[in-house]
Amino acid sequence: NLTRARALTHCVHACACVPDGLFGQCHSSKQDQVQYQVSIPVLKRMQEVLKQLMQQGKKEREYHYYSSNKPQKPAPVPGPPGAPPAPSSASVPATPPARSTSLPSSASQPPQASPAEAGQGLKEKEPPLVEGAGAKEEYGYIVTNQSPLSLNDGVKLLELLADKIHLTTSSFINISVVGPALTFRIRQNEHNMTAAEVAAKAGENFLESETGLKIVQTGMGEVLATHTYTASGSSGTVITLVSMAVVGGLLVLAMAVACLRHYAQQVANGKLGLGPEGGAETHFDYQELCRQHMASKSSLCRQDCVAGVRAGGRRGTDTSRVSSVSSQFSDGPQHSPSSTHSSTPSWSEEPAQSNMDISTGHMILAYMEDHLRNKDRLQKEWEALCSYQAEPSSVAVAQVPNNVDKNRHAQSLPYDHSRVKLKTEVNPSKHDYINASTIFDHDPRQPAYIATQGPLPHTVADFWQMVWENGCTVIVMMSALVEDGEKQCERYWPDEGSSLYHIYEVNLVSEHIWCKDFLVRSFYLKNVQTQETRTLTQFHLLSWPADGIPTSTRPLLDFRRKVNKCYRGRSCPIIVHCSDGTCRTGAYILIDMVLNRMAKGVKEIDIAATLEHIRDQRPGLVHTKDQFEFALTAVAEEVNAILKALPQ
Repeated sequence: NLTRARALTHCVHACACVPDGLFGQCHSSKQDQVQYQVSIPVLKRMQEVLKQLMQQGKKEREYHYYSSNKPQKPAPVPGPPGAPPAPSSASVPATPPARSTSLPSSASQPPQASPAEAGQGLKEKEPPLVEGAGAKEEYGYIVTNQSPLSLNDGVKLLELLADKIHLTTSSFINISVVGPALTFRIRQNEHNMTAAEVAAKAGENFLESETGLKIVQTGMGEVLATHTYTASGSSGTVITLVSMAVVGGLLVLAMAVACLRHYAQQVANGKLGLGPEGGAETHFDYQELCRQHMASKSSLCRQDCVAGVRAGGRRGTDTSRVSSVSSQFSDGPQHSPSSTHSSTPSWSEEPAQSNMDISTGHMILAYMEDHLRNKDRLQKEWEALCSYQAEPSSVAVAQVPNNVDKNRHAQSLPYDHSRVKLKTEVNPSKHDYINASTIFDHDPRQPAYIATQGPLPHTVADFWQMVWENGCTVIVMMSALVEDGEKQCERYWPDEGSSLYHIYEVNLVSEHIWCKDFLVRSFYLKNVQTQETRTLTQFHLLSWPADGIPTSTRPLLDFRRKVNKCYRGRSCPIIVHCSDGTCRTGAYILIDMVLNRMAKGVKEIDIAATLEHIRDQRPGLVHTKDQFEFALTAVAEEVNAILKALPQ
């Protein structure tokens, strides 16, 4: 101490100690002396940093604080030659802790305080070091792809993060870097943000684009503070601190490695399936469904279902092929034909999770039931719907002589403003027309459905071109190929193996019969010109009668749940078709759109207005009053099922 005091005295006489706001500088007394402003928040920040260093078991050092009794000037002013330095500097440790730092205060400093306030802020004595009880401290962490991550890069990363989330850099404390991981704590701030929230913000993409570092993982961790003693001149303290640092570093590194492994596993799981696009997820979901229900299928069920499909116009497909094809994607054990068969569909799905609250659900249910009970009201509403005229309503393109033979029924034509347009350069007939309409819910730029007629023999290639160009992964087929001896739709997929439709090669990957109500087919689609491949799934409903409506809404509701389970997360439209693309197609789209709106939390549902909305985009959707009443009943039953599933 005596030697240090002599050195300090020598410095005062021989040099001018100029404060730079943090560590100070020494210049020869012969040089011009420069004074800098040091704000109270900066000095307080220094005090807090020093306290933290002492609490972490750093060797005791002496800290001296000085404050000037003279008012601080707004700009640096050189002092007279030979004058002693302004006593506003603060002595700080010459060597900061390795691989650990605290960010400086923000560039814009608050207004200067009075000299009296400055004196009060600087008179705080060094707190005594005592044994502290162990306490868990929460740390946020950011794992990057750079190993090891330099401390400089870590600090820059936090400075950018602080700027993006509107925090000051002084909000970050206890910053350290271990391997590729950066850890920190968050002090109390004006936005009341916690370390968990800051870590979550760090996981967003803006840091990667501006720093060039890939953010692999973010999250929270806990470090248990240990009992620490600080004794001046004790050599054992250094060993203890080094051991603690090593153990803490190993813990953080182990946590980072675990996070990286978890992330890698998620990435690997996301790569399952066929094709480079989103259709791979559809294929994986279909595999999962196959595994779940193979046990419930028996040879008797297969024979009954196949017979029912044949009665609907489906060409012969023996059950052995159905079983063998679907088993290609099932890695579970194959069950014997003696498996138990239940007449109650074991494939029934529970209603999907909904944002609808109980009060809104009961209100909507009461509204639906009132409509169904009051036949006069329902009749008047249907009459009003029949008199509704869409605007614009031109169908001139569909009536062009070259396009007339592409329409199955002259009464079911798409509007000019909402028809699907094909690319003429790749179309076999060099035309852009197909009898199909885009149907949107709330955003005209993002159609939710494509309503179309069942393909004709000479429009099958156009159908697959539409599927490809719109990126569709799900097809909903609402009719059999033949009903009451009359052909409703051309078979547009291969009976087995693959078929080429112009430049689109369609491969039947699997065909699975769930029950007598519907079956599911998985296709592998390839553009032979570009060599691109995709997968898609067709859901084929078999239980809608040729004339009239189903006796129960349950098969259709279960069918819809299966479709939505496969479709979830997609942004492409669902293709829905029956024979003419209006009656059953309209009923399915109406039911699905209303239920999707309710699932999003919409509190006011008007089914008649929704029907007018979709009729603005394709004429004739929902042909009869019975179909409209069936849609009301289906919505009411699904709302009732959702209410039963909600926590009471």
